[in-house]
Amino acid sequence: MRIIEIDSIDNPRLVAYNNLTEVQLRNRLEPERGLFIAESPKVIDRALASGREPMSFLVERPWLDGMSTLFDGVDDRWGDDVPVYVASPEQLRKLTGYRLHRGALGAFRRWKLPTVEAVCQGARRIAVMENIVDPTNVGALMRSAAALDIDGVLVSPSCGDPLYRRAARVSMGTVFQVLWTRIVTPESDMNSIRTRGCNRDTVMQGTRDEAAECKDGAVRRTVTHEEENRWWPRRGLRQLHDLGFTTAAMALCDDSISLDELVRRLNNDERREDHIEKLALIFGTEGDGLSPRTITGADLTVKIPMSHGVDSLNVAASSAVAFYATRVR
Repeated sequence: MRIIEIDSIDNPRLVAYNNLTEVQLRNRLEPERGLFIAESPKVIDRALASGREPMSFLVERPWLDGMSTLFDGVDDRWGDDVPVYVASPEQLRKLTGYRLHRGALGAFRRWKLPTVEAVCQGARRIAVMENIVDPTNVGALMRSAAALDIDGVLVSPSCGDPLYRRAARVSMGTVFQVLWTRIVTPESDMNSIRTRGCNRDTVMQGTRDEAAECKDGAVRRTVTHEEENRWWPRRGLRQLHDLGFTTAAMALCDDSISLDELVRRLNNDERREDHIEKLALIFGTEGDGLSPRTITGADLTVKIPMSHGVDSLNVAASSAVAFYATRVR
């Protein structure tokens, strides 16, 4: 390993760690892939074990000796040119903007995510996260998915990134063990959305900065998050149905079935009309829950029976309960 003692936090080689936002990291260097930051030796170790490519490491001096075996593995797999920057705890706090809990960060290259079809191939149970933005909840759901044998996780267009530093840390690195991908709007639909309702009059009204000329002379505009979110339940649920999944929206509705009833349908005779062979559990955002379009479009709505007037659980807790209850028996 190439140990580099840090004498100044202004060193340009530390730019990946220097108070960058997650979005800036995601788009840095390679717009298609970018970087992500793994925090703590355990998360770094699991990223390496899954074959993720390290770009550099930043380690508090007291933690260096304890990570020597990990760095030996990096040398064996990636060569001995991957830099390990070493600094004091105070230097790291000033550089990153926060205090490290476990004394080490690793900058890794992002990888190309698989398709929805690839994640769903051979799967019997998958989870779908719709617009969950709290990294703690994203990471906790991923950890539960790994622990309770969920076959894959799908992330809606506006959901938080499972590779965000805090999400990956809360997941304890299981984000590198669970097969997951982001649901994206197909390019053909993106083009349709971009051109829908656009004409030269709208450009004259001040939208030229956001528009580009299409081949047919129509005006192409930026697709908003709201438009992508409208696409996801309408077309995304249909895609899951075509892949053979029964979609179950975790929501409190008048016609919701209990989680116990869902489990009965999973485990009853496969010749029964209500038998469920492949299940997609859909979880909504903090506070608002699932969108009305998702609830309406799902095959089932499911609730967890509760006592003492409690009407809901945090999504991290409810997903763990649902994953355990629906495990393959």
